[in-house]
Amino acid sequence: MSALVCVARIGAAHGVRGAVKLWTFTEDPFAVRRYGPLSTKDGRRQFEIAQVREAKDHLVATFKGVATRDEAERLNGIELYVPREKLPATDEDEYYHTDLIGLAAVTTDGDALGRVLAIHNFGGGDIIEIAPLKGPTMLLPFSNAVVPEVDLKGGRVVIALPQEIEGDDEGDAPSTGRPRLVRKAHEGGDP
Repeated sequence: MSALVCVARIGAAHGVRGAVKLWTFTEDPFAVRRYGPLSTKDGRRQFEIAQVREAKDHLVATFKGVATRDEAERLNGIELYVPREKLPATDEDEYYHTDLIGLAAVTTDGDALGRVLAIHNFGGGDIIEIAPLKGPTMLLPFSNAVVPEVDLKGGRVVIALPQEIEGDDEGDAPSTGRPRLVRKAHEGGDP
């Protein structure tokens, strides 16, 4: 069975004709229409988007077979998944969060450091969160200088630890494991 990736979560009912708020976890919010039927994680239920439109910070969607507010209310909180292979290919130095989370993190000398816990972006660029073998999590810039190598096939990322790590080391932001793209920052900005 192929790996599933969460691409959206159904929110509260919107209006009286079966529409719902839809929170997408894709770079392009409307990409959820291109994946075909979306399913629950266990695969027991499938949802096909009939209509979708943009709202302030989410989408408003209707699903085929859902026509009333009561039916829409029962969907609140359901996460929607697609098989990993339905996601488009990435460019060089571009990765899906879901592909990075769980990879082994090793130092440039090959010593075990821990595992990739999450990828965050708090507005100042992408950050890789490493859960070390012991101690608090580390938040490091996801850049070529700090992450010189990502080896998806080998299941690891190489970390060049900076001399001093500043900032919050508690890692209090939760991991979403969502299929957003992250691009490694190159020296002097993007290529």
